[in-house]
Amino acid sequence: MINSEFVSVIFTTYNQPEWLKKVLWGFECQTHKNFEVLIADDGSGDETRRIINRFIDNGVLKIKHIWHPDEGYQKCPILNKAILASESDYLIFTDGDCIPRNDFIEQHLKNRAAGYFLSGGTLRLPMKLSEKITWDDIKEGRVFKLGWLYTNGLPFSVKSSKLFRNPLFTKIMNKITPTKSSWNGHNSSGWKKDIMAINGFNENMLYGGQDRELGERLSNYGIKSKQIRYSAICIHLEHARPYKTEESIKKNKEIRRLVDQTKGFWVKEGISQHK
Repeated sequence: MINSEFVSVIFTTYNQPEWLKKVLWGFECQTHKNFEVLIADDGSGDETRRIINRFIDNGVLKIKHIWHPDEGYQKCPILNKAILASESDYLIFTDGDCIPRNDFIEQHLKNRAAGYFLSGGTLRLPMKLSEKITWDDIKEGRVFKLGWLYTNGLPFSVKSSKLFRNPLFTKIMNKITPTKSSWNGHNSSGWKKDIMAINGFNENMLYGGQDRELGERLSNYGIKSKQIRYSAICIHLEHARPYKTEESIKKNKEIRRLVDQTKGFWVKEGISQHK
């Protein structure tokens, strides 16, 4: 039974305690209850630790805080450490700035299949709206209602149609969307054994496409991708990106080019370094 199955949710955070709090509220409201949350913390300070401890003390979520010292942008290493600490054979990945809809975990479990990874969807919010969201807005589901979002500053866009909760519409849009079913850091899932088989995330990569690169190596390994862009939904809170540099983008593009050229799937600088 899916309802009884245990699953691991992994996401990164770095000194965004207010955003982290809203994300954890979202996981407290999930329809599927049997899961652990692994917070892959890329060196946050005391305020983040206080927020996490507060949620641990509440006892609603099973939380593991995976932390390493702040040595610059080290998302891939901390994700690999979190994967090793996970207890489920199926892993759901999102980000510490993405609030999951209440059926987020349920949809990933319902749509999973052997030999596949799943690619979910997100809707980005402007900063003022991101800041406005409260516990009640998440608990009552208002943050996923288009009327409420538009009233509170969300610009109109066809991308907002991802929030429609009509089964037929969702099924059709998952099939016809032109968006590639890539591995997205904000909303993807896959089997732990498949991720381990390619040695996890490439720790040579900084910001810019490091999540996509994992999916490209999974594809080279023989794992297919499945689109659930309109089924598994989260909303993305706005934030600054000081770690985004032209140098990191260029370096990562070259790594991805070589992965595509060689059809390689194993990366030396990966999860095996932490075993």
